[in-house]
Amino acid sequence: MLRYCINILFLLYFTISFSQGIGSTKKDSVYLNKYGLRIGIDLYNPIHTVLDDARKGFEIVGDYRISKKYFIAAELGYIENTTDEDFINFTTNGSYIKLGIDYNAYENWLDMENMIYVGFRYGFSTFSQTLNSYTINNDPFYDEVSIVQNGQKFDGLNGHWGEIVLGVKAELFNNLFMGFSFSGKKMFTSKQPDNFKNLFIPGFNRVFLNNSGFSFNYTLSYLIPLYKKAK
Repeated sequence: MLRYCINILFLLYFTISFSQGIGSTKKDSVYLNKYGLRIGIDLYNPIHTVLDDARKGFEIVGDYRISKKYFIAAELGYIENTTDEDFINFTTNGSYIKLGIDYNAYENWLDMENMIYVGFRYGFSTFSQTLNSYTINNDPFYDEVSIVQNGQKFDGLNGHWGEIVLGVKAELFNNLFMGFSFSGKKMFTSKQPDNFKNLFIPGFNRVFLNNSGFSFNYTLSYLIPLYKKAK
């Protein structure tokens, strides 16, 4: 999976380089940076919803340029996800918001607006967990187990975490961008049920050992230019 993510990053990097090579033929002596609101959707969740009945969700993404290199960024979403482990099956249902800032490390040529960026997010989620079933080992020697159907719901749960984000955004057409990002996450704190740990949190996704996690997304977004500044 990590190798696949790296390959996508390189692909988008070369897309950016190629598009800027085309743009470099312009002869204007003054070029302007566009400042405005870029808003779009994450493509991963809708595709996953169609392909997998265990997961439903959507995510809206956006950023606002505050200087030549810095962007305020946000993601807002909803997820319903059923997790089937060896001894437990549960459904997580909730919404989340992530706020932060991105730094564009790429030096654009001419009038291009592409990005290779690193960023930070603070994430917060409110959700519920429904314990669908769990397995009891009645006799370890004979490997006799029984599955208990439960259906108990735990409301009022939440989680707080931080993310380091690495990503790219390539301008396919005027003001239309395709992007990919990879996030490493660390859970700060979470409110969880008394009898089992939060193994999945909306916005954070799967919670691994040491309360760490990761995620990636594909985005399609449109820039609404509000004004321009000279480079």
